[in-house]
Amino acid sequence: MATPAAAAGRLFGTAPNRPAIAADGAAGPVVSAGVTRVVVDVMLKPEILDPQGQAVLGALPRLGVSGIVGVRQGKRFELELADGVALDGAVLARVEHLASTLLANPVIEDYVVRVEDASAEPSPSTAG
Repeated sequence: MATPAAAAGRLFGTAPNRPAIAADGAAGPVVSAGVTRVVVDVMLKPEILDPQGQAVLGALPRLGVSGIVGVRQGKRFELELADGVALDGAVLARVEHLASTLLANPVIEDYVVRVEDASAEPSPSTAG
């Protein structure tokens, strides 16, 4: 059964009519032609060994790639907000909480929460 907040089109019980926070942190409405997306990028802290990054770095010369001196592996989470959910400070605070408790391990990982402009989506790459 849906919670009253979810039934009302809210994320985490926040009011959908609060002023929004733009990607640059300024208050005001977030204007987007598409879905509002909050991105959480997670990377190992610089002092933590990154074996996957080291494996990729070691494979580059075998593939004929030179000039790259470091590789770090990370994770990207894209959270798409439902229609009617205002992107406000409370929603961003909840996403920060999700990032620190579920998406990242703050002991060994750093994370960044940001609002992504849906109109600036990169073109999908094709393999092969």
